[in-house]
Amino acid sequence: MLAEYTLPILMVIALLTGIFSGYPVAFLLAGIGVVFAFIGDIPTLFLGTVGSRIYGGVIENWLLIAIPLFVYMGLMLERSGVARNLLLTLQRLFGRVRGGLAVSVAVLGVVMAASTGIIGASVVMLGLLALPVMTSQGYRSEMAYGVVAASGTLGILIPPSIMLVLMGSILQVSVGDLFKAALFPGLILGGLYIVYLLGMARARPDWAPLPEPDDDTAAPTPLAIALLRDLVGPTLLIVAVLGSIMAGIATPTEAAAIGAAGASLLAVFLRQLDLATVREVARDTSRTSAMILFVVIGATCFSVVFKRLGGDYLIEDLVSGTGLGAYALLFLIMGLIFVLGFFLEWIEISYVVLPLLLPVLERLDFGLALSGQAIVIWFAVLVAINLQTSFLTPPFGYALFYLKGITNGEVAITTIYRSIIPFVLLQLAGLALCIAFPSVVLWLPGLMP
Repeated sequence: MLAEYTLPILMVIALLTGIFSGYPVAFLLAGIGVVFAFIGDIPTLFLGTVGSRIYGGVIENWLLIAIPLFVYMGLMLERSGVARNLLLTLQRLFGRVRGGLAVSVAVLGVVMAASTGIIGASVVMLGLLALPVMTSQGYRSEMAYGVVAASGTLGILIPPSIMLVLMGSILQVSVGDLFKAALFPGLILGGLYIVYLLGMARARPDWAPLPEPDDDTAAPTPLAIALLRDLVGPTLLIVAVLGSIMAGIATPTEAAAIGAAGASLLAVFLRQLDLATVREVARDTSRTSAMILFVVIGATCFSVVFKRLGGDYLIEDLVSGTGLGAYALLFLIMGLIFVLGFFLEWIEISYVVLPLLLPVLERLDFGLALSGQAIVIWFAVLVAINLQTSFLTPPFGYALFYLKGITNGEVAITTIYRSIIPFVLLQLAGLALCIAFPSVVLWLPGLMP
């Protein structure tokens, strides 16, 4: 069987080798596709379909317009000072609870995930705001760096998530349904973080010392008013974006435009909007969006050639040849995606692996009496939870390197690696929960069809 699939196997080997070489992934995917098209003697006329697929599936895809709009919304919110104000208020709220500052970071991660969804910006922002304070209070590095990295990655799962937008396009399911399905699992993960932090602070008090008591009456604004003030802006934005999608009032693209406009208005209200800010946000939005779309284009080229050379049949034969049942195969697929997350970005995994696994998934019988679309939505959310770990797992976990960058070399990368182990285990626990109880994922889409 392996001789029959020599070229697809060589394509995978070439991809992994190229990734370790450090070559840009977008060009690597496209280049491997073109090279193996000639090696496999694929007709030139067929190669024309690659261009058609890129143009019709990516360039003309109305849904993908949501990506730069959500990126703009996240970057504008980051620069408006919303997160900083909210963290300071949450710190006052939980200040007298052991581990309260770490809990504040986790809560802020959930709120900002539902407002921004930009992983790099969230991790850097939380790190710059919280790490100096946590260090000065004597927090153990393993707790401080772990909670910042893990909380910053919640934005890839909690809607509005760019990952879910792309998955909706790949799997041909409603992005609105994916947003509904991912919301509760994302909140559960945030809750697991908080329970762990409070439990660890109680078990190991030296990891999370209590701050020196302060006089709350000396604060310029009463706590209740400050909390209301700092939560109003993000809450209104979340309701405007997610509420309009879940209520069926707006498409994800239209809701993204509402979010971008709302973030700009919030910056105006906070007197943080000027020409320099707009220029910086526009430049970073262009860079991030271009990076994502170039990877999508390269992955499209790779996938088309891979399938033409029999790669999809290779995957099906490998999976069906195991003789495993539906749930055993699901665990095998989740394990494969988890391992791939050590080496590949979520974009490549989504665009290269998901289209190959979808035909296999559609033939599995989980005995859940669910429609085919519900199974696909459930599977997509499981993959999204799984791929969240790719930001935390070495050697290429991006959140780890964002943290390393803002510490100016003061903290060893091995310390950061150790800090994320409990949170990766919590993410896997959340994944197992959603596998064991599909209703955790599917109850909200069923409640709001």
